[in-house]
Amino acid sequence: MDIATILGIGVGMLMIAVTSFLSTGGSTFIDLSSMMIVFGGTMAATFVNFPMRDVIKVMKVVKKAFFTKEPNPEGLIERLVVLAEKARREGILAIEKHVDELDDQFMKDGIQLAVDGSEPEVMRNIMENELNSQQSRHKLGQAIFTAMGTYSPAFGLIGTLIGLIKMLRTLDDPAQIGAGMAVALVTTFYGVVASNLIFLPIAGKLKTRSVKEMLQRELIIEGILAIQSGDNPRIVRGKLLTFLAPSMRKAA
Repeated sequence: MDIATILGIGVGMLMIAVTSFLSTGGSTFIDLSSMMIVFGGTMAATFVNFPMRDVIKVMKVVKKAFFTKEPNPEGLIERLVVLAEKARREGILAIEKHVDELDDQFMKDGIQLAVDGSEPEVMRNIMENELNSQQSRHKLGQAIFTAMGTYSPAFGLIGTLIGLIKMLRTLDDPAQIGAGMAVALVTTFYGVVASNLIFLPIAGKLKTRSVKEMLQRELIIEGILAIQSGDNPRIVRGKLLTFLAPSMRKAA
């Protein structure tokens, strides 16, 4: 579970709620029609922009922003080095029995390709094609949430315009102007909060997750190719440490 994402959204919502309650009692900021315009309109525009199938899929992917474990490249390097030692002592076929122990499907597939005797160039092409395909899926998810972050303030403004039009029809009653203006601006408030506290931050988190995951996949590719070529485990470790920041290499 990613505490930072949950804490960030939770604290942001709490601060907004507390501030709203202290200033007006909170009831002024609750308006069902405004919510329908912002969130309903945002989803409608998203379905217009993207295929429905992709939007539904990305809603399942959003859990990665909250529940995906942080990558552990140091632990991954150690596992690859251990496999390299075994392969060097007993041969590449000796590591096949360890495939089922791995919890990373990408790594499992790569090890299986090496055990099956695939040519290094063929292995690299297959694994890099999978990497590129996964990256494209990640970018689609980021694009959808970025689009939602763009649409929600616009629909907030549309709701405000609707509210202002209604308010202008009651100018003969000055007592209703202030209340009408407040309700009109609530829709913009919803749109801005949804964009800057939910949609755009989630798009950013998915991008950060993707960068880290792609780096880990590249590390796996280089590690498996080094194992297949029979490199000395020390050489394997040295190659893989180049994927880490200098401050992390000493710890690894």
